Amino acid sequence: MKKIIYVFLLAVVSVACKNETKPETTTVVEVEDFATETVITSIYPESITKVFNAHGSIDAWNKMQTLSFSIEKPTGKEVITENLITRAERIETPSYTQGFDGETLWVNEKDGKEFKGKPKFYKGLMFYFYAMPFVLGDNGIHYSETEALEFEGKTYPGILISYEAGIGDSSNDQYKIFYDAETGQMQWLAYTVTFGKEEGSPDFHFIRYNNWQTVNGLLVPQSIDWYKYEDNTPTEKRNTVAFTDVVISEKALESTLFTQPEGARVIE
Repeated sequence: MKKIIYVFLLAVVSVACKNETKPETTTVVEVEDFATETVITSIYPESITKVFNAHGSIDAWNKMQTLSFSIEKPTGKEVITENLITRAERIETPSYTQGFDGETLWVNEKDGKEFKGKPKFYKGLMFYFYAMPFVLGDNGIHYSETEALEFEGKTYPGILISYEAGIGDSSNDQYKIFYDAETGQMQWLAYTVTFGKEEGSPDFHFIRYNNWQTVNGLLVPQSIDWYKYEDNTPTEKRNTVAFTDVVISEKALESTLFTQPEGARVIE
């Protein structure tokens, strides 16, 4: 793709030199900006691009470097901070801190309380659900049309998301995103769980996305609803997860925030 851009720019520069109507440097800058924008937005199918645009555009999302949000749980507030470029992560809770610096996953227990969770499974989990639909613009993703979802008399077109082998910790996972046909806004997410399994799963879980807020020009969830399901179809609401203290910024935080502190346990 980079070679195509280079050839295109070279041709334009050549024409500019013959015409001699503008300084060469000005022409190159203008064409490069245009070419880059065209390549970025044209690599996605029309359907998922419509969804991205309804939420502020994938180009705007890709300019951001930091995401942070809080979830109130029975055990206290959980604060998740993510570097959107490296996917380094820090999860702060009253009883433990979990971190990932891009290579090492670690857990730091507090007050002598043993951590009994599943850090590998939980790494990036809530971030992924929160950062919908933008995380579906990651590398190594395949898009295809899937059967529409009908719920309470309304039909939502669907896009099936699958991954190339070796992408992430669970490349056999599949997602289905269902959106409003008129506005393009995401309304439902269906997902499989294959972590720790060698094969895919036919069972889809369902989350409803119908409560949005605008943060730094991007439409992101204010809360999401998990639904009970039957025969790969949502039935009734099971529980709601609300998000507060949301920050989305073009500024990156210090990398030391995600670094394993002294005394923390490395998760192999």
